Amino acid sequence: MNEEIQFILDTTKESMDAAIAHLEREFGKIRAGKASPAMLSSVIVEYYGSQTPLSQVANINTPDGRTISVQPWEKAMLPEIEKAIMNANLGFNPMNNGDLIIINVPPLTEERRIQLTKQAKAEAEHAKIGVRSARQDANKEIKDLDISEDLQKNAEVDVQDLTDAYSKKIDDFLGVKEAEIMKV
Repeated sequence: MNEEIQFILDTTKESMDAAIAHLEREFGKIRAGKASPAMLSSVIVEYYGSQTPLSQVANINTPDGRTISVQPWEKAMLPEIEKAIMNANLGFNPMNNGDLIIINVPPLTEERRIQLTKQAKAEAEHAKIGVRSARQDANKEIKDLDISEDLQKNAEVDVQDLTDAYSKKIDDFLGVKEAEIMKV
């Protein structure tokens, strides 16, 4: 019987790890003033009739902390990439110099920093919802097991301990990201 409980706990831990991993990816997309190739990870380009991530049709670099350069593997793709960056609604104004696209990352205003902090909080809350959902699934599976009440209660306590630990991790990530965003 303990193997079944351990399996449920392991599965729950994996689900909670996935929520944390997703949060880290989302936090990577929220810029904190410094240019990063990850800022363009959501840009999708029309490439010979199919929707393709920008990173698969161009080389993305950050020559300095305020600039992103996008060098397509085919020069004919320049206007298409420029359009895709504009359509992604990231607040960037790409400049095409004929060889590559240069994006100047403007410094964040106080108002924009507050918006990004709210966005980070929303992403953290989504991660917490994922963790709580994993807890709910685990508790349901534990209730369905044919075990004694004591074992059931102990397993539920273990699941709650996992939930608390992952919620604290999310809060810690959020605190670090907020500090990063608000740092001028």
